[in-house]
Amino acid sequence: MRVLLLADTHGVLDARIAELAQDCALAVHAGDVGGSAVLDALTAAAGQVLAVRGNNDVPHKWRGSPADLAALPLTLQIPLPGGVLAVEHGDRHPAGQRHRRLRAAYRRASAVLYGHSHRLLDDRAAHPWLLNPGAAGRSRTGDGPSCLLLQAQAGGWQVDAWRFAKPTR
Repeated sequence: MRVLLLADTHGVLDARIAELAQDCALAVHAGDVGGSAVLDALTAAAGQVLAVRGNNDVPHKWRGSPADLAALPLTLQIPLPGGVLAVEHGDRHPAGQRHRRLRAAYRRASAVLYGHSHRLLDDRAAHPWLLNPGAAGRSRTGDGPSCLLLQAQAGGWQVDAWRFAKPTR
């Protein structure tokens, strides 16, 4: 099962990341979605989308349907072939303790997907893995928008990072 992992779109989904979603069975967004248009674009591309609420997913910043915002949980645990993917935005943990706390909170998961920092991270040094896809929109993308692709199989998982050049304006 091919799964697109993304976060921190803040209302704008990079078109190259939306294109990657077309080859995925599922897109999982780790918060700071920013609006219904992002969820609609992911659904059109991947068919199935699961997302959590980030610290910026609040009524006065949300663009779109209030029902879409209300439907976003704070956390998810998604059963996939070969294991469970835990998802939260990551803002509830201080940066210096985030990894320790996430691993402790989800010790039975195979991996934890989180966002918030806008920094691409693939830490498979300990269990569970910690995965941060960076920012998939225009806000604070560093070297450019990024995401992760997870290939989830009963025999194991593979993660590949994708980083795109910053769009020229």
